[in-house]
Amino acid sequence: MKEMVSSSTFRVPGGLGFLGPSKIGLIPLRNRSGVRSRVKHIAPKCAVSSARPASQPRFIQHKKEAFWFYRFLSIVYDHVINPGHWTEDMRDDALEPAELYHHRLKVVDVGGGTGFTTLGIVKHVDNENVTLLDQSPHQLEKARQKAALNGVNIIEGDAEDLPFPTDAFDRYVSAGSIEYWPDPQRGIKEAYRVLKLGGVACLIGPVHPTFWLSRFFADMWMLFPKEEEYIEWFKKAGFQDVKIKRIGPKWYRGVRRHGLIMGCSVTGVKRSSGDSPLQLGPKAEDVEKPVNPFTFIFRFVMGTICASYYVLVPIYMWIKDQIVPKDQPI
Repeated sequence: MKEMVSSSTFRVPGGLGFLGPSKIGLIPLRNRSGVRSRVKHIAPKCAVSSARPASQPRFIQHKKEAFWFYRFLSIVYDHVINPGHWTEDMRDDALEPAELYHHRLKVVDVGGGTGFTTLGIVKHVDNENVTLLDQSPHQLEKARQKAALNGVNIIEGDAEDLPFPTDAFDRYVSAGSIEYWPDPQRGIKEAYRVLKLGGVACLIGPVHPTFWLSRFFADMWMLFPKEEEYIEWFKKAGFQDVKIKRIGPKWYRGVRRHGLIMGCSVTGVKRSSGDSPLQLGPKAEDVEKPVNPFTFIFRFVMGTICASYYVLVPIYMWIKDQIVPKDQPI
């Protein structure tokens, strides 16, 4: 299941917290027969993701909460999460726009976790030219146990403050990580900085649901951006030729109202060397700042409960796929 969205015909608001009427853009899509069509899309008003409005507490969109969340999830991640939300065919489809066409490319996989996405990268690029970075030592330990990743440089680090020099990599890949970034714009700005001139950033992440119950649990759990937010973040960071490729499990049949933990692959090209032209203030989150333990436990427990809903969604969708006739949407 895939559709292409080009930023050249996708109008986004002037700012994520913009005021004024919504704008209408045209998105060129590909239907199942491969024929391009033009579909009207209304770009709704968007809130700055790091602001955490009261209606969207995003209990796990915080580095400390995410750290402990993955402390336990890493045990079953490859066996429980990937089969329902991030399959091998989805991964390979999502990585296609990254243009991993040469084995000597220098590639960084940011938020690479257990190395599932990295396994897709090393199909095309020599292991010694690949760096896997994640903030979770528990996830990285799982990656180190994968024989296919021998030779990959595996390090701990922060996606919003990458420990690399400017103009260091040919490709930047990040899959399933942005949803835990307190400040997504800062993370994408860092992607721009570490890429070389002509480098490509490929960010794979969730899409915001429209079905009310799925939207409720998504907003309680973590960041599920809208497509226009991805495009604006990339453009503000300085990327050009920004495109979105829609992805999803085969049994979703193109229906995205429940949202997807892995729903789109966004790419952009760095056309000027050096740092991003975007200037940002202080980081949205100070990981060294003490956290009230009772508040932390509450947020962690509530976020975990909300996350469990998205373990059930692919099971529900798979059952519907088996029952509903193939010529009908689900």
